[in-house]
Amino acid sequence: METGHVTTPFGRRSMTLGMLSSQKAASELKPDRSVDKWKIYRALCEAKPLLGVTDRALAVLNALLSFYPAGLLSEENGLIVFPSNSQLSLRSHGMAEQTIRRHLAVLVEAGLIIRKDSPNGKRYARRNKGGAVGDAFGFSLAPLIVRAEEIEALAAEVAEQRLHLQRLREQFTLCRRDVSKLIETAIDEELPGDWETAFTYFRELVDALPRTPTADEIAAALEAMQILRDDIANRLETLLKSKKTSGNPARNERHIHNSNPDSTFDLEPAFETKQEANPASTIEPPAERTRQRSGGLSGFNPQDRSGNDNSGLKSFPLAMVLQACPDMASYGPGGSITSWRDMMAAAVVVRGTLGVSASAYEDACNTMGAENAATVMACILERGGHINSAGAYLRDLTRRAERGEFSIGPMLMALVRARGAGSRRTG
Repeated sequence: METGHVTTPFGRRSMTLGMLSSQKAASELKPDRSVDKWKIYRALCEAKPLLGVTDRALAVLNALLSFYPAGLLSEENGLIVFPSNSQLSLRSHGMAEQTIRRHLAVLVEAGLIIRKDSPNGKRYARRNKGGAVGDAFGFSLAPLIVRAEEIEALAAEVAEQRLHLQRLREQFTLCRRDVSKLIETAIDEELPGDWETAFTYFRELVDALPRTPTADEIAAALEAMQILRDDIANRLETLLKSKKTSGNPARNERHIHNSNPDSTFDLEPAFETKQEANPASTIEPPAERTRQRSGGLSGFNPQDRSGNDNSGLKSFPLAMVLQACPDMASYGPGGSITSWRDMMAAAVVVRGTLGVSASAYEDACNTMGAENAATVMACILERGGHINSAGAYLRDLTRRAERGEFSIGPMLMALVRARGAGSRRTG
C-alpha cells in the first residue's frame, strides 16, 4: 500500500515542484474512489494533444496498466506497479529500454504517474506472511484516479474540436464545389463576364490552405469562399433575369430560336469548340472585405483579359493554364514555368516533341496569338494519348479559329474537370 509520504527520485534525477504537486494530490485520494483503467486510458488517448504526451508515451502507459491485476484502479487493490524495463519492453512491442526510460520520464513530467523509487532504484514489492503486498517500489497510478474528471473533460473538448473541424471541412468542400461548378457552367455556356479571372481567384483561395489547416484557417477561407460564391450566384441570377426579360415575346414581339438545335453538351472531359463569349460585359469583383478576410489574397480583376493579338480569342491566366495542363511545366526552363515567356519557350520544345511542324505552329501563333498558341500546345500535350496526329489537330484548330468557331475556354475547363475527377481532395 502507499504510505502517503513525499518521495524523491533515485540517483541523479532531480525533484521538481510538479512532482511534489502530483504527490500532494495523490495523498488526498479518497479510499472509496475508483476508475476503470481502460476507460481512463481511452480518454487519455483522446486528450493527448492537450496533455502534451506522445503516442509512444501512451504505449508505455498501456504496458504499465497491463501489469495492474484488477480492472478498476482503486487504493484498496494497491496503485503501484513494479515491472522491470525488460518486461515493459516485451509489452511495449519490443521498444528499446532507453526509449522506455525517456517516455516514463514524459509520463512523470505530465503528472500521469508518480515515481516511488526504492533505496537502490530497483522496482520490487515486499510481501507479508499472508502473501499480500506490503511495500512496493515502482510507479504509482494514483494520478489517473485523481485527475479522472479533468482527463475526461479534456477528451470531450478534443472531440468537440475535432467535430467542429470536420464540419468546417465539409462546409468548405461544399462551398468550393459550388463555386467551381458555377464558374464551369458560366464558361461552358459562354455567359458574359470575366470568369477566367474569377477562376484564378478561386484557385488562390484553395491553394492558400496548407495541407493540414487549422480550424481558424479553414474558417477564414470558408468566409472568403462564401462571399465569392454569393457574388457569382448574384451575377448568374442577374444574367438569367436579363435573358428572360429580353426573350419575352409579349414585350419584345420576337422569339428566340436555338441557332444550333442539334448541339449537345458533353459532360465527359474532352476538347470542345464553342463560339467565344462576349468580352464586353464583366463580372463584378468581390467586395473589398473579401481580400481583407482572406489574408490579403488579391480578388479577381473586374476587367476582362483580352489577348493583345487580333485573333479575337481571349487569353487565359497562366495559373489557370498550368492548373489544367500541369505536364507542361516540366518542359519549361529549369523544369518550371513562372511567366508567359517560359510558357512560350516550353511550347516550342513540346512542338518538336509531338512532331508538329514549325509552319503549323507559326500559323497557329499568327491566327490565335503567341499566348493562345502556347496554351493550345499545352492542351494537346495533356491529351496526347487521345490524339493521333498533333500537327493535323493543331492545323484543324487554327482553321476553326480563323472562322471564329474555336474557343479555348471549354478546352481548358474540360481538362480541369478531368483532373478533378481523377484526384478529388477535401478542404
